[in-house]
Amino acid sequence: MKKIRVLVADDHAILRAGLRMLIEAQPDMEVVAEAADTYQLPELTRETWPDVLLLDISMPGPGTAETIGQALRQRPVTRVLVLTMHDDDAYVNSVMMAGAAGYVVKRAADSELLSAIRAVHAGRTFVDLTRSGSLPTLQTGRSGALGGARAKDTPQRLSKREQQVLRLLAQGHTNREMAERIHVSIKTVETYRSRLSQKLGLHSRSELFRFAALSGLLAPDKVPSKDRTG
Repeated sequence: MKKIRVLVADDHAILRAGLRMLIEAQPDMEVVAEAADTYQLPELTRETWPDVLLLDISMPGPGTAETIGQALRQRPVTRVLVLTMHDDDAYVNSVMMAGAAGYVVKRAADSELLSAIRAVHAGRTFVDLTRSGSLPTLQTGRSGALGGARAKDTPQRLSKREQQVLRLLAQGHTNREMAERIHVSIKTVETYRSRLSQKLGLHSRSELFRFAALSGLLAPDKVPSKDRTG
């Protein structure tokens, strides 16, 4: 079995040691490196090729958004999972906009963290919702392009298939993965993506995530473990 390669970044040595023990006790995971500040992360990402970067928000060095961007430039396929004490919508919005694939608060159960690592590694988006039980209220984007009123109208303005593609895009799936899930060709998926861009004026995954969340497409009852439609 190929193990999920995890890079643990936290400035608390005791917490890092605990995370290492938890992760390496799993048959499908291994810790490939540790970092105590964000200065080290670009080099460590380049050298160790992690599948998942488990990142604390409050660390010495460059800020979170810059750190996430640097890590993704070093290895675009690395999935960034933020682990933080901050249980706040503003932080969720900030890291998802920066390119993170998931967000878990430190008080979450061990099983929740392990589920998050597996989920983001599988290409899905994971946001810990222990506080409210619902998706965070995300802020509007530039020029109001992601405004709540417009997003709430999305299900009526998009076809069922376009909604599927939007949801899968927001979850981080590749064109090939989406084609397999909804049983169409990759070329057809590309066509749907083009239509979404034209209709919504959105292009990046972070924009798509925010829009899908505001429209309700990422609500728990709208995100089955495996897409059965198509």
